[in-house]
Amino acid sequence: MAQPLMPHATAAWLVDNTALSFDQIAEFCGLHILEVQAIADDTAATKLTGRDPIRSGELTHEEIEKGQADPDYRLQMHKAPDPVTRTKGPRYTPVSKRQDKPDGIAWIIRNHPEVSDGAIGKLIGTTRTTIAAIRDRTHWNMANIQPKDPVTLGLTSQRELDAAVAKAQKAAGMSERVDTRFEGDRQSLIDQLRAEREQHARDADAALNEAEHGRPGEIVPGILDPFKRA
Repeated sequence: MAQPLMPHATAAWLVDNTALSFDQIAEFCGLHILEVQAIADDTAATKLTGRDPIRSGELTHEEIEKGQADPDYRLQMHKAPDPVTRTKGPRYTPVSKRQDKPDGIAWIIRNHPEVSDGAIGKLIGTTRTTIAAIRDRTHWNMANIQPKDPVTLGLTSQRELDAAVAKAQKAAGMSERVDTRFEGDRQSLIDQLRAEREQHARDADAALNEAEHGRPGEIVPGILDPFKRA
């Protein structure tokens, strides 16, 4: 199934602007449900700017309404995102993003050491000298470099990063990595979230009923019966 061009940013928009479940958003964006929960709780490393999938033509209002009406409905991509095209030459990075490059490089080195310096340079638009300095920890600002996802930082796209990693793994004879750490608790998390929503609804109903009719033992709302034991 095709996925949005910027899955994390699309998930952030769907969380903020629709009543779709975390499971539906995760399925549509190709993310793990825990990632969607982190976006919803603002616990992600970087606050994401939402990307409207309706404006990009990937979803329609009707499709979102179908999903909101049926929690088991799986959203269908209206139009696959346009493929990313690159012109020859070094990647241009806005000045505001250039200070983030070392963090993005460090993230790739830590999480995908099989990716070559040349491939990292093309992804992020940097020099082999800088990459080598970060790899062997001799960079002048090494103490302040914090590994951060270059996609989240806006230095590259998820498609380009995935393609570079897949190519490097294939060249190294590695099998594709599959993250199975959360498979066992996926359903339990969904059940927990549903239970919490149901409990919140019950608490809200009880509070409303208490406001309208008063607590048990009250003569009138706000005045307890002094002769009635608690």
